[in-house]
Amino acid sequence: MFELKDKIVVITGAAGGLGRAFAQAFVAQGAKVVVCDKNYAGAQETVQMLGGMALEVDVTSEQSVEKMANEVLATFGKIDILVNNAAIYATIQRKPFYELTEAEWDLVLDVNLKGVWLVSKAVCRSMRASKYGKIINISSATVMSGSPNWSHYVASKGGVIGLTRSMAKELGDFNINVNAIAPGFTLTEASLGLMENAANYGVDRGAIKRPSTMEDIVGTALYLASSAADFVTGQTIVVDGGKQFI
Repeated sequence: MFELKDKIVVITGAAGGLGRAFAQAFVAQGAKVVVCDKNYAGAQETVQMLGGMALEVDVTSEQSVEKMANEVLATFGKIDILVNNAAIYATIQRKPFYELTEAEWDLVLDVNLKGVWLVSKAVCRSMRASKYGKIINISSATVMSGSPNWSHYVASKGGVIGLTRSMAKELGDFNINVNAIAPGFTLTEASLGLMENAANYGVDRGAIKRPSTMEDIVGTALYLASSAADFVTGQTIVVDGGKQFI
């Protein structure tokens, strides 16, 4: 049920961090990964480590995303799994919503939400034709709790959940599953740079009292990508050690 051998997996934002961890996990299960990132040097580094195909992609550009999908199909002939991981996170300047500029709002929404829509739109053509596909969108547990001075990020990730539900309804007839993962605060390179003592942040609020690692998140992605989750769609799985229940 968890067999992923020779599945073609497109992962955005995979030049490092959680995206690279997703790529590593899928490769370990026998899948072939396409590492997509605006940071092409980082994408190449991921591929040098793990194998696969590296592509420079700007998820906010329909032209760039369409080119990516066409290159993947020309090389592999299909796309089985998409992980929409690309997002702006660590570089966001935290401030009250009433102090945000229009440019700050638009940038975060463009990458974190519009990007998910554009990449899914391009990739699902192949999935609709083959009547098979798994789309996994990365949201955030901040949607469930709110997060002060981060309204553009929280709004973008809330939008991902709404988009996931609509996509699931629209693509179900094509045997395409669409789900979201909402990680809690996870120890990545980006997260560790956000604050001092990041490893202890929020640990006391969880049912499982330890920090979240990238390995905690990738297992859920492997499950959702496998046939074990064939009857699961439109869902958001919160992976935060039990800090919040929905």
